[in-house]
Amino acid sequence: MIATLRTPLARAARRLVQASLALCLAGSSTLALAADAPRNKMLSLGDSVVFGYITADGPAYLNPDNFIGYPEIVGNALKLDPVNASCPGETTAGFLSLNGADNGCRLYRSRFPLHESYASTQLDFALAYLGGHRRTTRLVTLSLGANDGFLLIAACNNDPACIQANLPAALGAVFSNLNTSLGAIRATGYRGVLMVVNYYSTDYSDAGGTALTMALNQILAAAAGAHGAVVADAFTAFQQAAAAAGGKTCLAGLLNGNPANQAACDVHPSITGQRLLAKTVQTTYQAARRGDD
Repeated sequence: MIATLRTPLARAARRLVQASLALCLAGSSTLALAADAPRNKMLSLGDSVVFGYITADGPAYLNPDNFIGYPEIVGNALKLDPVNASCPGETTAGFLSLNGADNGCRLYRSRFPLHESYASTQLDFALAYLGGHRRTTRLVTLSLGANDGFLLIAACNNDPACIQANLPAALGAVFSNLNTSLGAIRATGYRGVLMVVNYYSTDYSDAGGTALTMALNQILAAAAGAHGAVVADAFTAFQQAAAAAGGKTCLAGLLNGNPANQAACDVHPSITGQRLLAKTVQTTYQAARRGDD
């Protein structure tokens, strides 16, 4: 047996085994380093749609992990760590200032935790986050403006004439606030994909309500265009999905049931709606990345 180990063939075989062992050890080290390497990030900003909010969900509010919005779904699909800084009830003014008009965000923050904790404004959190993670953040999404519309409707007591009379000023304020917010995000030096996610109609068969949504989306697109941001077209995605239900977004299963009337829906997307939003965001992101190549 000792003599056979000294043959040229045996020596060659031994060298092959040693080389294979070295490659395995090197591969294990590489895998360990890859496992330890931080993943790229996705920062999501906005309101209850982004948060994954569910109306009247009782004790579930005590743990934000109970709420899954499109950022968590997109992050998993794109292998990006989602950082969801959204707040239910956030307006474009409240996003900028703790003294800005608010539709429930500050009350929610005083009672329940958000996905991300911060003491100041959502914009302040975003700017601080990008200051430390600008190079590893691949996508920033923003969904804001619907709560500005809800405040207008409430102030007008749902009177169509009042809403139409005050709509231009409200939309002008939305554009101004978004222009400031998107400009501040770009001023951090962030050059990745910046995305504005527009809004779906809660009922495409309601011509008046859908027209208001379209007017808001036009403002969102204008603000996005001024800062090199792309628009994820949730409006069209939901419209196509709701077509088989006669344009009824609720009957298409895209919205959560209304706790007060389970035959109807509230304005927030169901998990099916969140998946559709996620698909729209993911497709828009991939198209934007191809355009940069």
